[in-house]
Amino acid sequence: MTDITHYYTERGEGEPLILLHGNGEDSSYFSAQITAFSACRRVIALDTRGHGKTPRGEKPFTIRQFADDLADFMAVRGIAAADLLGFSDGANIAMVFALKYPEKTKKLILNGGNLDPKGVKKRAQIPIEWGFRFAGLFASKKETAAAKRELLGLMVNDPFIEAAELAAIKKKTLVIAGTRDLIKAEHTRLIAGSIPGAELAFIKGGHFIAAKNPDAFNARVLNFLNQ
Repeated sequence: MTDITHYYTERGEGEPLILLHGNGEDSSYFSAQITAFSACRRVIALDTRGHGKTPRGEKPFTIRQFADDLADFMAVRGIAAADLLGFSDGANIAMVFALKYPEKTKKLILNGGNLDPKGVKKRAQIPIEWGFRFAGLFASKKETAAAKRELLGLMVNDPFIEAAELAAIKKKTLVIAGTRDLIKAEHTRLIAGSIPGAELAFIKGGHFIAAKNPDAFNARVLNFLNQ
């Protein structure tokens, strides 16, 4: 079992839909989605380990640990299986989760995820890698630097999923990204093309389309969920 208690927001009734935020964020990122989706779903938006109001705990700070944390979260709350909507690192958690816990996974919405750091455009990834190295110089002396290094480490050392692994995902999947996303378009297409039967959509905007273009994003996601 997990060594932490997740902070989460829950609203609405019906089939459970779990929202997983990105690196350095918290569940409030999905405020526009919580409002829209809770009209027809039981929406649960949680803060992952060491994010928002959820404590860091003592276990590893990795995408795979976050997926295990989610399985424990669902077990404690009696959620046998759920649809998952993950953004950025949240999408990476969702992919890992679907591979390890297929019986707990229903539909998948993967927004702005990546299989490895090479999927991120260099203009975004290079500062992340420099920041990771710089924070490492002070990590042993400053708690803030150590925490920063852990966060950036998720984008340097994780998730390293092989595209071929995605063939094992047999759940209905929507892969969605911004037209000007930080994730390379060909990488988004690779993810969609590697999951059998996955739908692919590009929404006008950058990486943060759920927050900055919520009407278009929500409409596309609801169309997928209600199929």
